[in-house]
Amino acid sequence: MLKLTLEALQIIDAIDRLGSFSAAGKEIFRVPSTISYTVGKLEEDLGVALFVRSGPKVTLTPAGKELLKEGRHLLRAAGDLESRVRRVASGWETEFAIGMDSLLSPAALGDDIAAFYAAAEYTRLKVAQEALTGPWEALLDRRVDLLVGAAGDGPAGGGYKTAILGSIDFVFAVAPSHPLASVGRRLRREDLHRHRAVAVADSGRRSPARTIGLLWGQDTLTVPDMHTKYLFQLSGLGVGFLPVQCARAALASGALVALEVEEPKPPETFHLAWRTGEEGAALAWWLQRAKRYADPARFATLLPRFDETRRPH
Repeated sequence: MLKLTLEALQIIDAIDRLGSFSAAGKEIFRVPSTISYTVGKLEEDLGVALFVRSGPKVTLTPAGKELLKEGRHLLRAAGDLESRVRRVASGWETEFAIGMDSLLSPAALGDDIAAFYAAAEYTRLKVAQEALTGPWEALLDRRVDLLVGAAGDGPAGGGYKTAILGSIDFVFAVAPSHPLASVGRRLRREDLHRHRAVAVADSGRRSPARTIGLLWGQDTLTVPDMHTKYLFQLSGLGVGFLPVQCARAALASGALVALEVEEPKPPETFHLAWRTGEEGAALAWWLQRAKRYADPARFATLLPRFDETRRPH
């Protein structure tokens, strides 16, 4: 049987912070005799002295310091567990994970996150980003509980519900120094095939990798996210489609040139998605909140604006 109890740790913690047995007793509502007995019994059971006593003032011994160092972790964990159990009983999930496509900006959810913490103080929140098929896999693999902006249609087989949030238009863009910028006509497949494309890597682990705007056999520079793709296209390292809103500043300044292509990329639809049959107060709260992004003006706030024109070195 364990000789150490959470009550004993709580008493030792209070004594260390307040400097005396009497002050600790007042804080945790124990009479001094109970405090003295609990400490003495623990020292006897462990066979070590935990405090150096000097009149009414006491200080921890090295053994006592080591005990309290680890013991405070246990006290925090116990307090957290109590709070989380109460939350579960009230219908709130202990953890809730939101997934977003890597094209979108998690920072746009800042106000929503602040409001969520005010409503669900003890539910741990996680925001994760994946690309292309990655968000859908994360949802079905239970790594996230809600997708706020997943690109394209979900995988076959069901198991989830969706609602459309909005769509994003794309533009084919190159640096003004790139050879394609001087072609002077609508670009054909053979024009594009001669030049390197910059593409965002699909973060899906099991599904066939999805590609956007790439030609079979085309030289490809694969990058982890859309912002990196944007920067490499600014530097002339490759070409490809970029979200209009993200690239608007660079197009207006001439840092990028928009070109017509014979096969333009159609708008990409983004979805809100959650698993079928899931219940919980956090999911219900986020569904109600996230559905507001179906408004075009509000959905636009999820897109970052790449105003940075610095070329990568």
